[in-house]
Amino acid sequence: MNAPEADLSGWVVAPFTGGGYTHDVYRKGAGPGVVLIPEIPGIHPGVLGLGNHLVDNGFTVAIPSLFGVPGRAKTTGSIVEVIARTCVAKEFAAFATNKERPVSQFLRALARDLKASTASKGVGVIGECFTGGFALAAAVDDSVLAPVLSQPSVPFPLGRTRRSDPGLSESELAVVARRAADEGLCAMGLRFSEDPVVPAERFAALKQRLGDAFEVIEIDSSPGNAHGFAKSAHSVLTSEVREVDGHPAYEARKRVVEFLTERLT
Repeated sequence: MNAPEADLSGWVVAPFTGGGYTHDVYRKGAGPGVVLIPEIPGIHPGVLGLGNHLVDNGFTVAIPSLFGVPGRAKTTGSIVEVIARTCVAKEFAAFATNKERPVSQFLRALARDLKASTASKGVGVIGECFTGGFALAAAVDDSVLAPVLSQPSVPFPLGRTRRSDPGLSESELAVVARRAADEGLCAMGLRFSEDPVVPAERFAALKQRLGDAFEVIEIDSSPGNAHGFAKSAHSVLTSEVREVDGHPAYEARKRVVEFLTERLT
């Protein structure tokens, strides 16, 4: 049986250019703006589900199509195909440490545009997996008031240095830390405890720099955990969510909505 594709009805798509790059952006909703950066392999049904959930909770959502085929199902084949392309793309610099990634310039421009078009005081940015750290890099721009890093996996954690690398350059992190100290900027990070792609050292490094301004949600995925998460559990806000009160990923998604509401309204 073929995996279901995403229903893109109701989403308005248009190209957007920023930082020297052009990508299609899917928009929907009314209210404060949230840039939702898709995880690999792209705007798959789980990403659209999260986007629609945010729209239902009163946000205008903009999803940039940075890779993959919008609407295509999340399958092993589609994941492998997209990873092979994104890993070598200069826009993402998947293995570099202490790196300002070119995609961050595009995302900051998109955040500014979304703030202006929604007349918001600022916008949220959610990054997931491959794009998780991009959300914090976007917060160098003062249009971003609520960055959310869901299982940030770049740079890929090969070696000690990459495991603790925060996914943005030191100069970018310094700006974010200053904003946290002087402007009250807050960020949120989410991960599963045993996720090898998102090492604990990365969150520890961010916590050390940002202190209480970095809210961490870590879901137990150790052997025998109460909710039966596999050791390989990874996608906190999409594939691991079960809409049952008390389910940790469901509660995490609720908290993300609360965080965005607190910071943007």
